[in-house]
Amino acid sequence: MKFNEDSRVKIPTILHLCRLGYSYLSLKDAVWDTETNIFTEILKESICRINPGYDNDQAERLLVDTTLLLDNEDLGKAFYEKLTNKSGVKLIDFDNFDNNSFHVVTELPYKNGEEEFRPDITLLVNGMPLVFIEVKKPNNRDGIIAERERINKRFQNKKFRKFVNITQLMIFSNNMEYDIEDIEPLQGAFYASPSYKQAIFNYFREEENLDFATLLLAENDELENIVLKDNNLAIIKNSPEFLTNKDINTPTNRIATSLLSRERLAFILKYAIAYVDEASGTEKHIMRYPQLFATKAIEKKLEKGEKKGIIWHTQGSGK
Repeated sequence: MKFNEDSRVKIPTILHLCRLGYSYLSLKDAVWDTETNIFTEILKESICRINPGYDNDQAERLLVDTTLLLDNEDLGKAFYEKLTNKSGVKLIDFDNFDNNSFHVVTELPYKNGEEEFRPDITLLVNGMPLVFIEVKKPNNRDGIIAERERINKRFQNKKFRKFVNITQLMIFSNNMEYDIEDIEPLQGAFYASPSYKQAIFNYFREEENLDFATLLLAENDELENIVLKDNNLAIIKNSPEFLTNKDINTPTNRIATSLLSRERLAFILKYAIAYVDEASGTEKHIMRYPQLFATKAIEKKLEKGEKKGIIWHTQGSGK
């Protein structure tokens, strides 16, 4: 029986994402706009659902206007502002995040002419490909470096501008624990925001006690069979290695829970991304995990009515 990154990491991660509330969508019968990878019918249906009174013609016009924003040479800033717009018509319902649609697909082609790449996993929110995950098999220390070099080279290619501009979050993992002695990221699960130049890989360490009983749906054997069959991997279903890699505490599944569960993804999209104008051009920053948890701690204090406090920063915490 042959095991590779698909059987060891990709399929277990897809199944974990399904337990987080994402619906598996096979590409075999799916239809999408290949220029942007927006699943247009899902987006239009979602627009009408989250904007009461909106009809399909209005949703079509909004789709056209939104697509045009992806042509900008602004690292997706105009699109992001539209995505998180607090007034007017909404692309995402942040007031009731569960009112949105969530799908997971695999090997979605990001293609322009002869240029193409296929992330292992892509997450759609209301049909928009906002997140992708690249996985490598464990014990492959060169895999993360090679993947970082590949994504930087791809995103410097102007043929992929629309895909860069629509992407909000990227995750890279070889399903291993971090090696604290490594000076640069070599093994583990990392996250980054897109860049036209060089993506910065960030560690993530969970600091809250997550309630998995609430966050995760029960395992679904019928769905598992569908996913395995769709990926021609039904043979691995009962293998000990596959069963082990489905564990919720593998490095890839942990970072998926931390960043992609409904509440966390809503927080990241709404608050954890910022555009910064530097002398070298616009950069898209995403909170490092100490910043994220510091912000959430402030939020909790404000909810209690407290208006004063101190944040104790340590070296390298992302002040």
